Amino acid sequence: MKDYKQYLEALKTSNFRSKFHLKQKDFDYIKEKGVEKIKSHAYDFIKTRLAPKELNNDGKQTPMKGHPVFIAQHATATCCRGCLNKWYKIEKDKELSPEEIDFVVNLIMSFIERELKNAN
Repeated sequence: MKDYKQYLEALKTSNFRSKFHLKQKDFDYIKEKGVEKIKSHAYDFIKTRLAPKELNNDGKQTPMKGHPVFIAQHATATCCRGCLNKWYKIEKDKELSPEEIDFVVNLIMSFIERELKNAN
């Protein structure tokens, strides 16, 4: 399996994915809450919005703004099961395994950490 940096580099080739970046309010929120709390939020969002086998609103469950994790999900193609399948070959019609949840969260956090580094 590729490392997260390689995934992030591949995502840069997508015109759609490469448009997503954190804004100042996102950086401020991360600074206020701390990176570990943001990671906790990411686990919560993924477990409730992406991991279940059946999703009534797949493709529409991740807002385009409102939380740094949501922005990161769109940037990393972890926003819906269709994108997970297209980019990472993760099956759509099954519950995500703990390993797949970890993969998604770690990819999201890699994007956020890269954004933080590039902002300084």
